[in-house]
Amino acid sequence: MRAIGIVVILTIIISANGLRSACFEMNITVAAASPNRAPQQGELAIIINKSNPNDNISLAELKEYFLAERSNWARGGGKVRVVMREPGRPEREAVLNMIYRMNEKGFNSYFLAKKFTGEVVEVPRQQNSTPDVIKFISYVPGAIGYVRADEVDASVKVLRVGGLAPGEPGYMIKL
Repeated sequence: MRAIGIVVILTIIISANGLRSACFEMNITVAAASPNRAPQQGELAIIINKSNPNDNISLAELKEYFLAERSNWARGGGKVRVVMREPGRPEREAVLNMIYRMNEKGFNSYFLAKKFTGEVVEVPRQQNSTPDVIKFISYVPGAIGYVRADEVDASVKVLRVGGLAPGEPGYMIKL
């Protein structure tokens, strides 16, 4: 019975690693507030705590933070704390597809395997509303998450993706 469990965990790890290797590279920078752009309803913004000094990370780094492969921010910013919406939300589905390159089952299997092997202590936290996500990120240095772009407030920073912020032509992180 124990041998079957180990084989299942190894299969999960191999599957998760295979999914990650198919990922592509983009640059992400902090978006400055601009009166000239209006976020579209179907766009997501990646947000971080305002005290985080990081303002430019690649998609590969973002994926490492979301996948708990990096536990501390580069250039300071403290311990990384990922916060996600609850399963079934369109925002979560979009992030699972675009950043994690996994479905819900793959996501759960990935973090189960990481916890089982001791590679992570903390899995992404879950919040049930956009205000709760924003509040958590605004209160916790090192926190990172996502919300609909039209629901961002001034208590958090918005990251640019590939040089583009929500509302700008060509912005890619959409529902």
